Amino acid sequence: MKTRAVWLTYSFGWLMLLGAASAAMQDPAEPANAGAWSPAPKPVVPASPPGAIPMEAVDPRLLLGTIQQLVACGTRSSLSSWTDPRRGIGCARNYLAGQFRDLARLTHRRLQVVVDSFEATSPRTANKPAHLENVYAILPGTDPALAKTVFLVSGHFDSIPSNVMDAETDAPGADDDASGTAVSLECARLLAGGRYRATLLFAALSGEEQGLLGGKRLLAYLQQNGYTVGGFLNNDIVGADFAPGAPHRVRVFSGGGPEGADSPSRELARSIEEIDGRSAIRLIFRPDRLGRGGDHLPFIAAGLPAVRFTEPLEDYHHQHQTPRVEKGIHYGDLIEFLNLSFLRNVVRDNAEVLRVLALAPAPPSEVTLSGAVSPDAKLAWSGPDDPERAGFEILWRETTDPRWSVLEFTPTAGEHVLAGISTDNYFFAVRAVGKNGARSIAVAALPKGSAARQGREQPGGN
Repeated sequence: MKTRAVWLTYSFGWLMLLGAASAAMQDPAEPANAGAWSPAPKPVVPASPPGAIPMEAVDPRLLLGTIQQLVACGTRSSLSSWTDPRRGIGCARNYLAGQFRDLARLTHRRLQVVVDSFEATSPRTANKPAHLENVYAILPGTDPALAKTVFLVSGHFDSIPSNVMDAETDAPGADDDASGTAVSLECARLLAGGRYRATLLFAALSGEEQGLLGGKRLLAYLQQNGYTVGGFLNNDIVGADFAPGAPHRVRVFSGGGPEGADSPSRELARSIEEIDGRSAIRLIFRPDRLGRGGDHLPFIAAGLPAVRFTEPLEDYHHQHQTPRVEKGIHYGDLIEFLNLSFLRNVVRDNAEVLRVLALAPAPPSEVTLSGAVSPDAKLAWSGPDDPERAGFEILWRETTDPRWSVLEFTPTAGEHVLAGISTDNYFFAVRAVGKNGARSIAVAALPKGSAARQGREQPGGN
């Protein structure tokens, strides 16, 4: 009897699975004549622009050297000395500005170095104005139509011990965030000699531990100088890979959007995964770790495409900890806990994304969806004249799917009818495709007149 019961349970389980599969196969085809239907002919477009950055180009010795120099400053608290050349955050600022200026000389001054001084106030500055400085290395775009579109990579060079208000105690900050700062500097070395349609900006920010003050200032700087943010790659805690079996994939955090349509942050994350591959990137569909934050968050709040790169599994003994040993546990954010092989992968992931996106056409604008209470979905969008653009890809996905698929290619903007495809069953997006194969970030199609679309088009996101 027991055997019979097991057999009946097993058989019932199989019937349930077969029933579920059968039910899934009962969904109507969209369009109805899908077997005979074919999209508009696609031109021959490369899968990606040639000249991908090889892993061998990323120098682990330079990464280690940058981290060693920053750690040697003792503390990099944003409240420490900006004038002492040997100890304090000014020591780190001097080193980073010097490295960027060396690169500028190698590029015959095409790379422009800016030390951006400002004051900011927060509870972590004792509610008093604190002197802070960010360092930017800017590589202007070569296309006049895209030169004011900027793609950024950043790390923050400040650090803290266990007490965020302690500006005297050693705070090596090897992982948080000398590692991210090293990524930004190495990306500059890899990319500064190239020519890209859009502008690249390599940033080292201060004030992150005092309340994301450097990130807020960076956003204000870009707005004041008339830049449109094409994408922001924030690298924060990217130098270690503590779990057995390393190296693992780097996590990329991105925030969502309203009305079922994902945000520019989420679309940037999808582009990163597509460019670098699923074997390299683990998408995390939330803005940041629970209860944590980084310099990308002010950009997300402004509705801009911004993500955070962070190592696979953090060890909190080595974050925001004064170096010490207690009960046999070694605390402190020290170089000895880093994994340079993993960090090298993160550099390459960032640099390749920056390269491809800075070569791409401008994304489409005013992407709308209509066709409610009709058998056909209708997409409309606009795009500036661009002789280097091959056309546009219309993307779609089931509402439960995390990734886009290409539905159709069209060489022109305007309104496009997707005959026999329901507006209700899918999400849609559009992206521009260059003749060189570089694709812009996708722009989700939102219903005409929707509050989400109006919010996306509000000023202040330049």
